[in-house]
Amino acid sequence: MSSRDLILARVRAAVRGVPDVEVPRAYRSTVPSTASAAGGAEGLVELFAERVRDYKAVVHVVGEPEVPALIARSVAERHARRLVVPGGFPASWLEQPEIEQVTDEPRLGAADLDAVDGVLTMCAVAIAETGTIVLDAGPGQGRRALTLVPDYHLCLVRADQIVAGVPDAVVRLDPVRPLTWISGPSATSDIELNRVEGVHGPRTLEVVIIT
Repeated sequence: MSSRDLILARVRAAVRGVPDVEVPRAYRSTVPSTASAAGGAEGLVELFAERVRDYKAVVHVVGEPEVPALIARSVAERHARRLVVPGGFPASWLEQPEIEQVTDEPRLGAADLDAVDGVLTMCAVAIAETGTIVLDAGPGQGRRALTLVPDYHLCLVRADQIVAGVPDAVVRLDPVRPLTWISGPSATSDIELNRVEGVHGPRTLEVVIIT
């Protein structure tokens, strides 16, 4: 018997015969105190953009026809040439010949990911109240390492993927998938509150909200 099985067996023995207790799940699914309550979908976009900017991330709000030109301009400004592009990312948004697209097939190692200039992804859902982006390794997102090693992450978020709060996001997500929750660029601080960026993830996060 493994240590895990032993611990679970002891837990089961300890609670054997104890009546089931109903756990309340009436989580709030809206954020009435925010602008989203009055502004609807537009209010969610504005609130999400505001919260993401609070994390010192770069934010753009554009229509879908503007996306290819914005991607080209953003990566050019950062002198990014070699970008990891996960499978399922819309090919119509990447018509720029100056961008060298790096695929993850076969899987890239840590050194390979460290050598690229950045990564382009979509997301699974975004949360207005916290300014958080959630990836679940779905189409256009790739596996978790792709967004943790490169120093620059450009993430595209559709307006209909933005929800009010965390409970609303959880409803949309599959808990068995590998979920990566991103709230701004990677940053940490020591006991003296000296902020250091890029320690355990991208130093630069750029978010494009597609309306």
